[in-house]
Amino acid sequence: MMPQTRILQVGIDSEPDVVAVRQRARQISSLLGFGAQDQVRIATAVSEVARCASSRLARGRAVFALDSSGTQQQLVVTIRADGDPVRATELVSGVEGESPQSQLNNAVATAHRLMDECSVQGSPEHGLHVLMLKALGPRQHIDRDRLLQLGGELAASPVQNTVAEMQQQNRELAMALAELRDRQEDLISLTHELEDTNRGVVALYAEVEEKAERLRKADEMKSRFLSNTSHELRTPLSSIRALSKLLLDRMDGELTVEQERQVQFIATAASDLSELVNDLLDLAKIEAGKVELTVAPIDVANLFSALKGMLRPLAHHEHVELVFVMPPPGPLLLSDEGMVAQILRNFISNALKFTEHGQISVELRANDSPDHVTFAVSDTGIGISSDNLLLIFEEFSQIEHPLQRQVKGTGLGLPLCRKLATLLGGSVDVESTSGEGSTFFLHLPRAAPDA
Repeated sequence: MMPQTRILQVGIDSEPDVVAVRQRARQISSLLGFGAQDQVRIATAVSEVARCASSRLARGRAVFALDSSGTQQQLVVTIRADGDPVRATELVSGVEGESPQSQLNNAVATAHRLMDECSVQGSPEHGLHVLMLKALGPRQHIDRDRLLQLGGELAASPVQNTVAEMQQQNRELAMALAELRDRQEDLISLTHELEDTNRGVVALYAEVEEKAERLRKADEMKSRFLSNTSHELRTPLSSIRALSKLLLDRMDGELTVEQERQVQFIATAASDLSELVNDLLDLAKIEAGKVELTVAPIDVANLFSALKGMLRPLAHHEHVELVFVMPPPGPLLLSDEGMVAQILRNFISNALKFTEHGQISVELRANDSPDHVTFAVSDTGIGISSDNLLLIFEEFSQIEHPLQRQVKGTGLGLPLCRKLATLLGGSVDVESTSGEGSTFFLHLPRAAPDA
């Protein structure tokens, strides 16, 4: 037990003694500097435990002491009582219909809520020892002289009668009700503010939904416009390409050098426009949700062979080697082979455009997850700066470079690759250093979502 300085001891043998203990608890807590609310809490906790001791036990006593051993002084209230089996048995089936242990539990539970600490030993049948602690404020300190003064003030403050105590309790209840009323008014005011905020949020949601609907309609109109325009352009572009080929093949007679050069310009422009139209159509289909997956087993070795034969003639520079690292034969994944080939074809085509010397490597790399595969297309070309790594996946975005002016592009290939990869349940990303080359990755699940 910590060293304590006793302030007062009060006997508890009857109901009037419980009233006296309550009054003394309030007086002592007031003299120690506790606030009005803490005074009521201490008085209520002490009186509840004291009532339990007086009604069921004998020779009860309440001891008030001050503990100064710690960094913060504490009011210590100890309530003791000796066992009295006869009185306890009489009250087991009393008017209240509540057992002694149940009443003790309720009293201790109340003390737990109102005091800082509360510990109990014994039972109503065999004696009782309840210890309650309440810390003084951090700026409060009671020295020995002040304790002697407190003793004198307590001796000069007689205990009031029961009627006066009831009046005091009524005043405390009135104060508590007034405080509750103030809190209720604050809650009502807060509720009104929340209601106003909710109405604002609902209005904001309605505005957001309206804008989202307008954006959806605008996006739908854009997709329809792209689709219709692309279809309208396809036929004349196909005719221009066909006529250019006829002229270049000398089907209608010889061409002069200048005529051949001009027709070659026409054929190249028509080819570039056809590529742009095809990419626009693919994007419009994806955004309109009209693309369907054709999921089937893919033999990656056969896929690489087909891409090698298709793309090797497209190399713009003689000193560039296109290498396909062949994986083990047999199907390795279940996906849409056309979309996978289109993504890899875009990667390889870009690498061929922007690599003047060195090597372009296409391979199937090991993946950390056994349920996924990774395709990698590496080149030794112009590379991409870190500032532009995200820009290249935006529609119609192209990086400024002297080589860019020689090999025109649409700026739609990589955005299309990203959308196709998402449809397949995968993703695309890139690692690159400006002037040293790039590596584009296609991450795919071994089984596509629709498989």
